[in-house]
Amino acid sequence: MPLVPNHVELNSDQCAIIDAVRTYAREELLTLDRSWDEDESKLTGILPDLADMGLLGLLVPEELNGLDCSYSTYASIIHELSVYSPAVAVTVAVHSLAGGIVKRHASEPLRAELLSSWGNAESFGAFALSEAGAGSDAAAITTSAKKVDGGYRVSGEKMWITNGLTGRWILTLVRLQDTTEAASLCALMIDGQSDGIDRHPILGKMGLRGSETAVIHYSDVFVPDDHLLGEHGQGLDVFLSSLNQGRVGIAAQSTGISEACLNEMVSYARKREQFGCPIGAFQGVGNMIAQSAVELEAAKALTWRAARSIESGQTSRLACSMAKLYASEAANRIAYRAVQVHGGAGYVHECRVEQLYRDARVTTIYEGTSEIQRLVIARELTPI
Repeated sequence: MPLVPNHVELNSDQCAIIDAVRTYAREELLTLDRSWDEDESKLTGILPDLADMGLLGLLVPEELNGLDCSYSTYASIIHELSVYSPAVAVTVAVHSLAGGIVKRHASEPLRAELLSSWGNAESFGAFALSEAGAGSDAAAITTSAKKVDGGYRVSGEKMWITNGLTGRWILTLVRLQDTTEAASLCALMIDGQSDGIDRHPILGKMGLRGSETAVIHYSDVFVPDDHLLGEHGQGLDVFLSSLNQGRVGIAAQSTGISEACLNEMVSYARKREQFGCPIGAFQGVGNMIAQSAVELEAAKALTWRAARSIESGQTSRLACSMAKLYASEAANRIAYRAVQVHGGAGYVHECRVEQLYRDARVTTIYEGTSEIQRLVIARELTPI
């Protein structure tokens, strides 16, 4: 079932791309996603295919070779990808998130140069905010930049970086030395092919094993002046301005995971027999399916509302945090029920719900934990 509410009519172009993504994900990505999870290999081998479909340029303006999707269409695509490969969905979402920041904050001619090739596999983007000692408290970052002739020299280490092994363009939050605290945080777009960059994979993840997660170490990396996004001191604002969009992307990923779990539950409940009848006939199983279906629809509605607020130009921080909070926690509850409905069969890797259970877990952590979302929601409702 699509993310789009029943009462909303999409135009033919929107329907075509959402349908094409659903077909591609069902026919190509499901088997691949299972294999990536099995051996912890990376999905970056399919980047050319994603580029050919336009999935790396979803939010890029048409005049710069992108699809220029509305944000609700974009969220719908992330949802469809997530039903069959949550790992591909988060890969596309983070690449798109970095591209959106370029679109809003880069100066010309860098903006046009980057965005015109953003839809290519060779221009893969990563988002480097977190550090070992700076997660929810992003302002605590210590990666440093020193102003030099023609640019900056960057040193430090970033952690938990999605797309961090392959990303050509690494959007990085740094702390500028020898300046006031108010002017210190800066957003730099760093060329991943620069000298002084070391990358190491983070292995052994619970889920989303096809998605790259890396530690990136910068050692005196040169970054040209024009690769500053925004102004000195605006770095955190540049990054945080994207988090509402990022949270809706993770909400859409969560609804896709939930839909996959519900589909697996319904299918199994129809064919699995105990005591002479399908287990779906038993009230306990039926209740789990019914509750999951209701929560999925509620999560979709919140996600759609938040996506529409973004594309209207009146982004609602409250709506985005509500969508991310509810959809991610619902995904975890629904994944739990999916394993429960499958019983012992759901506890082994052969059964897809075992993987979905693990994939769902991180959705309440990245792009702002559930605790941070509750804090944001409370502050929006009761400003002091």
